[in-house]
Amino acid sequence: MTGAPRPHHRIGLVVPSSNVTVETEMPALLARHTEATFSFHSTRMQMHTVSPEELRAMNAQRERCIDEIGDAGVDAVLYACLVALMAQGHPGGTGEHVGTEAAVAAQLAERGQAPVVTSSAGALVHALRATGARRAALVMPYLRPVAELVVAYLEAEGIRVVDWRALEVADNAEVGCIPGDRVRDTARSLDLSGADALVLSACVQMPSLPLVQAVEDELGLPVLTAATAGAFTLLDGLGLRVDLPGAGRLLTRDALVGA
Repeated sequence: MTGAPRPHHRIGLVVPSSNVTVETEMPALLARHTEATFSFHSTRMQMHTVSPEELRAMNAQRERCIDEIGDAGVDAVLYACLVALMAQGHPGGTGEHVGTEAAVAAQLAERGQAPVVTSSAGALVHALRATGARRAALVMPYLRPVAELVVAYLEAEGIRVVDWRALEVADNAEVGCIPGDRVRDTARSLDLSGADALVLSACVQMPSLPLVQAVEDELGLPVLTAATAGAFTLLDGLGLRVDLPGAGRLLTRDALVGA
């Protein structure tokens, strides 16, 4: 006798054209869910170099991409470029992720659709708050001036950045090839004495998923990435149980509550 089929959810991903990691890590994470299944439907915004100019040009492609995602009738949308929004700061005193997520939701509402909408930027803020973290340390692939914009963004959201490292990689394709050993060694170099959480990869393009659990076990504090924060926020928004083993305590929230 077989059980009832698990509910299926379509996830729309809006990604930079040079990004290959989020379409690998997000399916790998959500495949661990035992109560639902997922498919992934992507649209791409052209971007090669992580610079303020290219990020603004990439964001200008949003409406076309959302129209394409709308054709797939998705249940949730992830605007999957953290720095593209954080680099824009807080126009009018509100984080760029808030305005972008609202604009995406409004555009889809015109088509009679109401999917869950989040962004990598908003998801990281949401996930850090969900862990109770007020002080975080960060590892980022960006050039230092861009990394400083990410630090300023998080601090404007009430999350103090106690230490951070920028790996100074401008080419987004190269970001997707950063070795895990380099990411782990960089995390080890941080001063974590005042941190409530470590963001091992503040970028959905820098690979980090295989490292999350091992680094969390080694360093003894919650370890998040842009990908795990995105998975957490998608599950939260869809009203699904947050229990994805092997990717840090953030993604075993409901398992821990039920223990």
